[in-house]
Amino acid sequence: MFSDIFFHQTVTYTRTEQEIIDFICKNPGVFLTASISQLAERLGISDASLSRLAKHAGYPDYKGLKAAVTGALSGAGPAQKLQGSLQNRKEGGLYAFLSQQQVCLQKTLELIDRAAFEQAAGLIASAHRIFLHGKGASCCLAQLLHFRLNRFGKDVFLMPSGGTELFEDLNRLSDRDLVICFGFQKLPREDSVLLSHARQIGCKSILFSSRVYAAETSKANISLLIYRGEPEEYHSMTAPMAVIDALIVQVAAAMGDKAVEPLERLHALKQEYYRELPG
Repeated sequence: MFSDIFFHQTVTYTRTEQEIIDFICKNPGVFLTASISQLAERLGISDASLSRLAKHAGYPDYKGLKAAVTGALSGAGPAQKLQGSLQNRKEGGLYAFLSQQQVCLQKTLELIDRAAFEQAAGLIASAHRIFLHGKGASCCLAQLLHFRLNRFGKDVFLMPSGGTELFEDLNRLSDRDLVICFGFQKLPREDSVLLSHARQIGCKSILFSSRVYAAETSKANISLLIYRGEPEEYHSMTAPMAVIDALIVQVAAAMGDKAVEPLERLHALKQEYYRELPG
């Protein structure tokens, strides 16, 4: 992962450095082809800020950081090709939007840690109870997970999006449970409290995020990085939904018959009462 370039040692980065790290991890091709001055102008910072980041991350200079990114990028590049073809197209509307979603999916595939994905599926499969927290547009992701996991017979709970009611569920958490949060552009204060409390009591946690720095420095046990577009672009739920669907399939595989049996009982109930409750 590109984030390993910046987090191979314990470092606390400034807010500006966090923004640079997120840009590099999401746009490595742009980083490698732009000069230090061009990149500084694009990000609205000074050349010195980029040089300081390189040294702060443990590299002798800016060239050393570029060399590390080049090494991490070897063999990659489909997202940049897709982005280029999108920019060269004059068609707008549906074609352009769906093409952009291809870019988001490809970049997500490059950003996400496969081992973390497998671990997340294992945690969900083995958790005693699962508490989901989604705020704003992320509510739909929490609801999708709730629907799918409930069908596997898991004890799943949708937590209030905010307010003092959230403390009621916080008080119920135990070290046998699992908390799943969504914090894409920034981590909501509620999720920060949830993850902090979960860590204190030994409750496992999973965070879905779009910010490399936030994911690496959060108190979540597992962070899954998802690319939803640049800051100034419309952020759809295509990539997060795809990752959740893939995660559900992986959880089903991990649970085996334990996931199949509740589905079979559900089907039997529908067959038994289809006349009373058709549709």
